[in-house]
Amino acid sequence: MRICFVASEVAPFAKTGGLADVAGVLPKHLHALGHDVRVFMPLYSSIGSAAANANKVDAVQGVPLHLGPHFYRFSIIESRLPDSSVPLYFVHCPEAYDRPSIYTQGPDEHLRFLVLQRAVLETCQRLAFAPDIVHCNDWHTGLIPVMLKSLYAWDRLFSGARSVMSIHNIGYQGVFPPHTVFDVGGEVRHLLSPFTVAGGSINWLREGVRNAHRVTTVSPTYAQEICTPLGGHGLDADLLARGDGVVGILNGVDYREWNPATDRYLKHHFSPEDLSGKAATKRGLLDWLNLTAADTAPLIGLVSRLTVQKGFDLLFDTLPEILATRDVSFVALGSGEPHYESFFTALQRRFRDRVVFHRGYHDELSHLIEAASDMFLMPSMYEPCGLNQMYSLKYGTIPIVRRTGGLADSVQMWDPTTRQGTGIVFNDFDIHGMRWAIHTALDLYKDHDAWTQMIRNAMAQDFSWEKQARQYVGMYEALRA
Repeated sequence: MRICFVASEVAPFAKTGGLADVAGVLPKHLHALGHDVRVFMPLYSSIGSAAANANKVDAVQGVPLHLGPHFYRFSIIESRLPDSSVPLYFVHCPEAYDRPSIYTQGPDEHLRFLVLQRAVLETCQRLAFAPDIVHCNDWHTGLIPVMLKSLYAWDRLFSGARSVMSIHNIGYQGVFPPHTVFDVGGEVRHLLSPFTVAGGSINWLREGVRNAHRVTTVSPTYAQEICTPLGGHGLDADLLARGDGVVGILNGVDYREWNPATDRYLKHHFSPEDLSGKAATKRGLLDWLNLTAADTAPLIGLVSRLTVQKGFDLLFDTLPEILATRDVSFVALGSGEPHYESFFTALQRRFRDRVVFHRGYHDELSHLIEAASDMFLMPSMYEPCGLNQMYSLKYGTIPIVRRTGGLADSVQMWDPTTRQGTGIVFNDFDIHGMRWAIHTALDLYKDHDAWTQMIRNAMAQDFSWEKQARQYVGMYEALRA
């Protein structure tokens, strides 16, 4: 199949969240399965030297774009996804993308991503690339399905194209004022939602949901949650109105990057058969962070963006209490909302010999926390997919998670009777559930045989992209049929 894959961010070139990880890895696995995949993203000024080895595409230079009264020119610069032969097409338009950050609050934010979407389809025309699948990701690409039905419906190049709209986080929808409809194009307007046609705001993600041939999201449970008033953020009715539901495909893990047997950041590698390297890694991390706790005491790790979605409000009362009454250490890595940063900073100040908080992001430290910790904390309010719990499983670090979204799909509660299960899972988003989950994990840690069995269960899980990519291919093939 010929697959046109469009995203506003692609790792490692530009990243703010899980979308970039998917866009940087999934196309490579689709290519490995024999498909012709072309990836498109904006050439942000922050990418800089990463695009230094890219080449101009002669057929797509200085292409004019009229967006309502606005005028732009774009060019395409071709590179490759790292460690692959998958073409990566950068949309070069300095007027749109020469900004200090990937996303802005500016009045032209809609124009920046209109440039991306129009540039993708114009480039396909100029390269005579007739996609079987146009895979759109999040609101920044949400108008491509309706453009295929209107602005570009005349071109037989796209007559066989089927559009897929993937929702990575429904909390971000791309809602713009009514007047921005005129920048999209008159041919599009009659296909937009009745609310927009009547003069209301235009919601790009809603238009993607309404007009794509298929809607997907990043885990089966999240696919159910976003079809409810509680989880749909106002789009549940639009999703239910489709009738064909939402396909939930769990994100995969790049085990070339996240594998305790080969991890480039580990001095001591380990496997389910030989866990001595995990113990040695824990000792090394405790020494590096100047934590004085014995390495026989449990270590809880956390690596995350510090936002309300991640459920850290549940820790304000429970974590200080547990650190004051239990023999346990805690290490956190992340940055985000100031009141969460202040909480973890104060926690480190109070329990200086057993708590470390590193503000920001540190690639090596994130790998060491995953490998060295005995438990990993993810009490999310909602979690479309999540990756850290899957990293933790591979490293034998037992996840403590709330039953929501991808966490529910990837972590199974430990059953002492059957000795099955891979983590500790709590249901209700409240401090009682949080307190129960942490104490349950700490109590279970004392049972060496049970804990070792749970580690081996966890490390046996397979969330590889090879498996997940085949699910996408199956969906694509069903669409073509």
